[in-house]
Amino acid sequence: MTQNYLEHLPSDRSEAAISDFKPRYNDLQALAEANRCLYCHDAPCIQACPTEINIPEFIHRIASGNTKGAARTILDSNILGLSCASVCPVEVLCAGSCVYNHMQMKPIEIGRLQRYATEFAYNHGIQFYQKGPETGKKVALIGGGPASLACAAQLAQMGHHPVILERHALPGGLNTTGVAAYKLRAETSLREVAYIKEIGVEIQTGVCVGKDIQFEDLEKAYDAIFLGAGLGPDSCMDLPGEDLVGVFGALQVIETLKLGNFPVSEYQKAIVVGGGNTALDVVRQLKKLGVAEVTMVYRRSEAEMSGYAHELACARQEGVKFRFQTLPVAILGQESVEGIRCIEMELSEPDESGRRKPTPIAGSEFELKADLVAMATGQEKLTSLFSQIKSLELNRGRVVVNAQGQTSNPHYFAGGDCVNGGKEVVNAAAEGKRAAFGIDAYLKEGN
Repeated sequence: MTQNYLEHLPSDRSEAAISDFKPRYNDLQALAEANRCLYCHDAPCIQACPTEINIPEFIHRIASGNTKGAARTILDSNILGLSCASVCPVEVLCAGSCVYNHMQMKPIEIGRLQRYATEFAYNHGIQFYQKGPETGKKVALIGGGPASLACAAQLAQMGHHPVILERHALPGGLNTTGVAAYKLRAETSLREVAYIKEIGVEIQTGVCVGKDIQFEDLEKAYDAIFLGAGLGPDSCMDLPGEDLVGVFGALQVIETLKLGNFPVSEYQKAIVVGGGNTALDVVRQLKKLGVAEVTMVYRRSEAEMSGYAHELACARQEGVKFRFQTLPVAILGQESVEGIRCIEMELSEPDESGRRKPTPIAGSEFELKADLVAMATGQEKLTSLFSQIKSLELNRGRVVVNAQGQTSNPHYFAGGDCVNGGKEVVNAAAEGKRAAFGIDAYLKEGN
């Protein structure tokens, strides 16, 4: 496959019809926003960023006209600064910690300023990094998502030869296939991949580790191995009717919207099951693409949703409907979806963890009409894949690592969703970079 990944994006993909949620700043807008920053000492925004970007410094550089320097400040801390500028939930991270929040003033638009600076570097062809002096060491990275990309970029600068093995045709992980198009376009993710590849990272696509090549073979060929494989496919609820035409996994919907042409015009009533951010991504995209009625169904209360409040508020403004304390028990239809049968739930008193257990209310069953159902109830763990690795400790399907990102099998390191269970892109970037330093130390010990 050609390494110009953009050639493999169809021009008629659905994401092209979805507008940008946070449009780009022009020069004057960026300058005005940057000059609002107070450049705090011990800035809380830095402490709230998992990659510890020096936010006041890069904003000050924008304000002083040094946009190139601003981009360097960002990318030195987070090589995935371009995508993180758009996909990070800044409302609960850096911008959520801005001191202006305590002054009843609008916080600094940190994400949009970060996007402005990083896009400047990309658009002007500015590459800050290069391969370090060759060490002769090779590192395999399983999965081509954010954790592996961040790890590989750092390893290349250290002089090692990182080789990313990605089972899909396109690298980038969920940035390419699973992040809502109104936050991040697939082409932006692939531009970032190309930028990292320039540093000296080898990427092999269409390689399924555990099938096309075994871990034992990788152990012989590589001096260390990084596990950045993320999570598995959409999980299901094993409901009657889940095999009907018109039932999709949430990530399946998002991937088709980003890389293909999802037949949105065929659907009038969509139901998305789940209460997390992926569920919110799906309902918002379906609504933006013109599905007349979009409803989110969640078995607990609104207060117990894991999805972010700002995303929920936006979904409401866009016309999405919500049915809380509602559990689907069957998907209805002959060959295609015609609706779902639900039951109302009541919540117990909080348990030791603080959560209230949902219990069905007898006799409260009801039906909702639908011609599309998307299941956003989580992703499967990659337990069967990781069980092929000798002496690898797992905790509820997650890979266990130490402070350096090293696993119980010293030849293996890990980071990202397969370790943290599914956090943000910025967390994966931080964990991947941390593991690179752990791998470097391991290799310098003579391994």
